[in-house]
Amino acid sequence: MLLSFDHKVFAYGKMKGEVYGLPIVTEWNKNWLPHTITLYINPTLQPKLYNQIIAIRPKRVVFNPGTENKEFEVLLTKNGIEVSIACTLVLLSTGQY
Repeated sequence: MLLSFDHKVFAYGKMKGEVYGLPIVTEWNKNWLPHTITLYINPTLQPKLYNQIIAIRPKRVVFNPGTENKEFEVLLTKNGIEVSIACTLVLLSTGQY
């Protein structure tokens, strides 16, 4: 849905593959400059990404259902990064993304 709304998408994951024609990369790129990071990762796997995500300074991080993580939310907020607890698909379809 992000692609259908003409958003540039980088797919990052722990296993290489492809999703909707996009390669899933497994190596973090410290030069990414995303406006928004939308999480689909279990909260127990998020701590290893805290510093990496904060370092690239996105404007916003979206915690999709099932990814909510109060500890990370607090860290992001303390670093001036907006936190949204929402479904990316709903945000897109209602014009709130």
